[in-house]
Amino acid sequence: MRAALLGAALLLAAAGRAAAADSSAADGPRAVTRNALERSNAIVRGSGDRQQKLLALRDVLRDFLDTEALARLAAGKHLDGRSPEETAEFLRLFRELFVRTYVQRLLLFESPDFAYGAETISGRDATVGTEIVTPRDRFAVDYRLQKSPAGWRATDILVEGVSIARNFRAQFDAALAKDSFQGVLERLRKKLDGRVEGEF
Repeated sequence: MRAALLGAALLLAAAGRAAAADSSAADGPRAVTRNALERSNAIVRGSGDRQQKLLALRDVLRDFLDTEALARLAAGKHLDGRSPEETAEFLRLFRELFVRTYVQRLLLFESPDFAYGAETISGRDATVGTEIVTPRDRFAVDYRLQKSPAGWRATDILVEGVSIARNFRAQFDAALAKDSFQGVLERLRKKLDGRVEGEF
């Protein structure tokens, strides 16, 4: 009788651990990434004009992308010594620019599929490997995520090994070598308004 009760207790404990693992996997970085990409893909494939799709994709990606972390990685030392108002303005402008850039790249692919690779977790940091699959090509896209109180959020995206945030940083370094911080902010505003083309 005692052995039977002990066996039942062990089974219940194992079931509890399995349920917890399933729950963790459902909220893990790979599941969060997959959910965001599948929702994005449904929008890209769905009805509506380009502007409607842009707005819908922004809503999905605002929950998935940690644009403040991305902005700080892109700006690096250039935010040192800036006023709270300047920093807040840069973070706002960068958020809009990054989401728009990422969304526009998604819309370049007609009916893409996604393949999901390995998930690597180290403490609060994780990397999820994916591929964008088209009839002619496959593109490796790795998402770096960090655990926050709101859950796992992407802090950088690597396309074929190239960091989007670091690409923005190179642009930002080049821009500030020729212009003031306020000048770069104004160029960002114009870019978002469609008044300038190309890199900022």
